[in-house]
Amino acid sequence: MAKLSDLIEEFIKQLISDTDGTVEIQRNELANYFKCVPSQINYVLDTRFTTERGYYVESKRGGGGCISIRRVSIEHKGKNYLMHIINSMGDNISQHSATVFINNFLDYEVISERDALLLKAATSDKALSLVPVENRGKVRASILKNMLVSLMV
Repeated sequence: MAKLSDLIEEFIKQLISDTDGTVEIQRNELANYFKCVPSQINYVLDTRFTTERGYYVESKRGGGGCISIRRVSIEHKGKNYLMHIINSMGDNISQHSATVFINNFLDYEVISERDALLLKAATSDKALSLVPVENRGKVRASILKNMLVSLMV
């Protein structure tokens, strides 16, 4: 049986796909629908609908827990999307986050499977094993950004 978090995630994704890519939900109504506490909805939003997974989540004040979730559209596959990600990535990134970004690029067909394998290899902890642990995230972000820029040429 699927976990409640998985069910909530799939429900929200279905709502998004049934619209123009944006959905507004009421946290309490969704919690009532799934017979859970509102913090369970927050957990799903915080862990499954992140920027690195291609979502923009906005909490609307005064709306009684209204939340807007938008799937980042990729109208022009490639350069615009990669530039947006490079600018929003930050200067420090974990191996897990880098892998999520790379998988999204692959899912959106922005990069080839071969490019994805190369990006994953170059940003892996194994490749960065000689770099002190406290600096790996910064080096990984720099490598990933530079490689992405080179793909835009």
